[in-house]
Amino acid sequence: MNRLRVTSGPVLTLVAGWLATRALMLGLLTLGSARLLGGGSVSREVWRLYFHWYGVLAHGAFPAHDTLWQYPPGAGLVLLAPGLLPGLSYFRAFVLLTLVADAAVTAALAVAGRRTGRSLRGAALWVGGLPLLLHLPLARYDVQVTALGVAALLALGRSPRAAGVFGALGAVVKVWPALVLLGVSRGRATRSAWSWATAAGCASLAVLAAMFTGPFGFLREQGGRGVQIESLGGTALNLARHAGWPGRVRYQYGSMELVGPHVHTVATVSLALTAAAFALLVVWRLRARHFSPATPYDAALTAVLLFTVTSRVISPQYLIWLLGLAAVCLTSRHTRQRPVAVLILAATALSSVIFPLAYGEVVAGTWTGCLLTLARNALLLAAAVLSFARLWNSTRPPVRLPATRAVPAGRVPERALTRS
Repeated sequence: MNRLRVTSGPVLTLVAGWLATRALMLGLLTLGSARLLGGGSVSREVWRLYFHWYGVLAHGAFPAHDTLWQYPPGAGLVLLAPGLLPGLSYFRAFVLLTLVADAAVTAALAVAGRRTGRSLRGAALWVGGLPLLLHLPLARYDVQVTALGVAALLALGRSPRAAGVFGALGAVVKVWPALVLLGVSRGRATRSAWSWATAAGCASLAVLAAMFTGPFGFLREQGGRGVQIESLGGTALNLARHAGWPGRVRYQYGSMELVGPHVHTVATVSLALTAAAFALLVVWRLRARHFSPATPYDAALTAVLLFTVTSRVISPQYLIWLLGLAAVCLTSRHTRQRPVAVLILAATALSSVIFPLAYGEVVAGTWTGCLLTLARNALLLAAAVLSFARLWNSTRPPVRLPATRAVPAGRVPERALTRS
């Protein structure tokens, strides 16, 4: 049985760090109307958009005809949850629940890191990395989704069934947590995790379909999305504006997207690259032979990285997912993703400069805005390539050295005699 270490100094440091950084994030949230911090654009998502959806969901229907609603039906429960806290406005209740989810992730990483043979680096990365996004994580529901993905990965070693359930619940809320089960070791663990995930996912969708009308309307709006300005394709098109490309930026489907000639081609290429990334992961899964305790963690980070960099949309809150998965990787001393975690931290810091600090430059397509997104996306692309390469090499079968003939005792090899 694994025993927790009794040393409390590092844990107290983590608690103090969490309290200090989250107080700073709350302070930035209260000052969010300042022009430098986005002029209120960060918090507006909660008190205007989420609160509007809350009113629709409270009447038993999804906002199926709203082009901004592009989320799986489980997201509705997350947006309804603040209404369960009496005496608080919707905005304050949402932020409080986000902080609770954040604290739960920190606690889970700390408990996992204190087990024998594990590390607290993962908890430290989460505590110190999330504030790099300034106050944005408190005004998005991605922390709650990340909590489900982290719970799924950390449960794998003890209960593949629980891991499957957590992964399915996360997928019902925002799809990507389904990828955390990609690296489960072969055999009984895989069958258990995936079968329970399938059952839990189907049951959740059935319950939501019975409780609400229009639960799958998001598929229509998701399919209509174009190329968001911060994606890899959007960065290329934004740079093309300096070479005479006549496209422009328009707010649609909940983000700033590029419209004009060749945008559809770029979107199609992005979808093709996503399909190629999925095929690459399938090939890895079929050829992987050596699974270490960290392989499920490393595979989850690799998969989400690949799907992020090939997506038509790279919103700054996507970095919350990557920070959570990188933190889980660092709880294991067997992980091969430490350099990848460094690249993710650098990309996270740049993301907060892109939005909200310099978003006007990005939308205007100035050289400053273009170079910022180019640098951030280059870091993410490098992280994805490096992550997959290290995952591939770590799961290859060990090299077998050719057998050598034993030399009888007292006999000197002829080759040794000739050298003298």
